[in-house]
Parts: sequence; structure tokens; C-alpha cells
Amino acid sequence: MRRLEEFTRGIAELAVTVGANVQPDQIVVVSAEPGHLPLAREIARAAYDRGARFVEASVFDPLLKRVRVEHAKPDTLDFVPPWLGASVLAQGDAGAATVKITGPTQPGALDGLDPVLAGRDMLPMVAERRRVINDRSINWTLVPAPSAAWAAVAYPHLGPDEALVRLVEELTHICRLDEPDPAAAWKERMAHLAGVGERLTAHRFDAIRLRAPGTDVTIGLLPSSRWLTTAMSSRDGIDHLANLPTEELLTTPDPLRVDGVVSATRPLALAGATVEGLRVRFEGGRAVSIEADKNGEALQGYAARDAGAAFLGELALVDGQGRIGPLGTVFHETLLDENAATHLALGWGYVAPVEDPADHPRINTSQIHVDFMIGSDEMTVEGLTADGTAVMVLDRGVWRI
Repeated sequence: MRRLEEFTRGIAELAVTVGANVQPDQIVVVSAEPGHLPLAREIARAAYDRGARFVEASVFDPLLKRVRVEHAKPDTLDFVPPWLGASVLAQGDAGAATVKITGPTQPGALDGLDPVLAGRDMLPMVAERRRVINDRSINWTLVPAPSAAWAAVAYPHLGPDEALVRLVEELTHICRLDEPDPAAAWKERMAHLAGVGERLTAHRFDAIRLRAPGTDVTIGLLPSSRWLTTAMSSRDGIDHLANLPTEELLTTPDPLRVDGVVSATRPLALAGATVEGLRVRFEGGRAVSIEADKNGEALQGYAARDAGAAFLGELALVDGQGRIGPLGTVFHETLLDENAATHLALGWGYVAPVEDPADHPRINTSQIHVDFMIGSDEMTVEGLTADGTAVMVLDRGVWRI
């Protein structure tokens, strides 16, 4: 399929240049599933052409995860071999570049299993990954790889061939590969969002209030919380774009100051289960009630994993000018769906959006980081000053700040 081949070459080049921004003589680690290997090979080619010293492929098979959940002793499912975390720390010590390929290759791999039990196995995520991200020791990105299996989930009403064509077309559009100069298009979009983020940060809001049908929540901010795009810089000064595509402005909230209710506007794929109709109520920061029309126990299990799992680590605003939300497609892939709508994340928080080191101990910590989408065309977002004055920030997808 010519379009698929063109997309694979284009996204590989974008991942290496704009995404991870691989440097000459740098080690590159590509994380993939077996169905992602064609893109992994293209990323390796592009990285070597850019001067990489070595490209490693780390391959994780979701069907092996199913075998583990089905047959391993339940009390061993949270065991992580220590060399996996040590490998991630070694990548940080080496100042490596990492590219994670996303997109389901085995949809339903964990169907029929207890989602709470399946959620005890966090692999391929390891806790050390959080450390190398927060200490900025790597330059990293995530990129999608289309497949027939993924297309069937995203477009169940289409035949297999038509669905794959549609997926490739939409991914080409949202990754800006249909632009004459995709790198320049991403630079322009990031500059626009960064400007909005600077204006938001300058207000030093004490809290943010989000309202929409089924959602009315106030989220406190830390004194030095700032608003950032996913355009980042490593400790070695290597600029990189952590997600491709990306449309969000994110911050790290005060985990102890969240009160109200939220309702998800998109399904959440979690531990092999699709959580639908999610509703969460917060009191004093904690998610005290997690309910859903379907598979709510999956998120309940995640939120009970450790002391910080029921508290927020991220608040991200998404406007209506991005390329994902207007399509109306539910991709069943968090990388894309979270960039279609304003979202929250339970679990660990990012250090980068918190300027003052004195505030860093207040950032939420956890083994998990689970994004779920609450934004819609009906949502309004207000910034609240310390004296309670409300300033409109985002009104039905339009920045008002």
C-alpha cells in the first residue's frame, strides 16, 4: 500500500528529526510491539542516516502479557525484573534518544481477563521511566504506527481495506505530513501554543475551574506551576517534541486541591479493557468515587495501586484548533485521544512545569500515570486568582486568555 509506505517513511523522518531530534553519535532506543517493526526499521534507517551510533529495538508482545495474566501466580504480576529498570537508567546515563511507537497491534489481547488483575502488570512501563523523563536525561518522543488491526477498531463500520486507508489518511493529516514542510508546520503550531502558555503562566492562577455537562471541578495549582507544550529540552540542551502528534498545553496541579466531579467524553483503553461512561468525584484532591457504565473496576484498580494513584498529576488543556478533535474519530489510542480533548491524569506528575524547586516535593508521585479525556465543545475553562476572581481561559475550544 503506497500511502502506508509513504506515511511510514514520513513519520520515521519526523520522529528522528522533530520528535526525538537524534544527534550524531547518539544511542537510540526504539520501543515497539511486533506489529510495529516496519516503522521501527525505518526509524533506525533515519537515525543512522543522521549519525546515530547504535539503534536498539526493544520489543514487547501484548500476547505474552496475556499468557502471564492467565497463568502466572496473581501475587507475582506486579514483579518487574530489576534489569528492565536498570536498562532505562542506563539509557539516561548515556543521554540516549528514545522513540516509542504506539497504536494497538493486538486489540483485545486481554479481552476476557479480569482487568484489575491485568492492571497489576504495568509492563512495558517501568517506574524508572518516570525518573529519566523528570530529570531530562533523555530526548524522547512517541509516534503512531497504523495497522489493519488498529483500523478495524477505529472504524468498525468500514471494510478492512477502506478502514486502513482512512487511518493512514487521518494520521497523515494529524501528524502534519500533508504539509509542504511538516517540521515548519509543527514549529508554527508549537509557537502558537507556547504563546498561549506564556500568557496563562503570567496570570499565576491559584486554580482552574472546568465546567461542562457532567463536569464541574476546581483544580488547584502549585505556586510555580507553569503551562507548557510538549516541546522540551534535555539536560544536554537537545530540543525535542515528546509527542507526535501533540495539541496540548499541560501543567502540574496541586494534588491536594482538587474538588468536584468530571465525566469522560471519550472511552479510555486501560489494562486491556475499554472504560466507557467514566465519572470521577474528587474531594480534597483524592478521587473518592470512580464509576463507569463499563469496566470502571479497571480504573478503580489502578487508582488503588499506591498512595498517589488516586490523585492528579496532570491537567492539560486542548483547544479546538488542533487537527485531532475536529475529525470526531475515537482512535482508542491515548496518544491521539488525549490530544483531541482537555484531559486529566491520575498518578505521577511532571517536574518540568513546576519552576520553583521548593514546590517539587509537592508534585504527586505514583507508579501510574493514566490520562482520561473530559473536554468537549461545551466546556468552559476559567482561571481563578487568589482572591477568587474568575478569568475566562478557554470557551468552547477558543482561547480567551
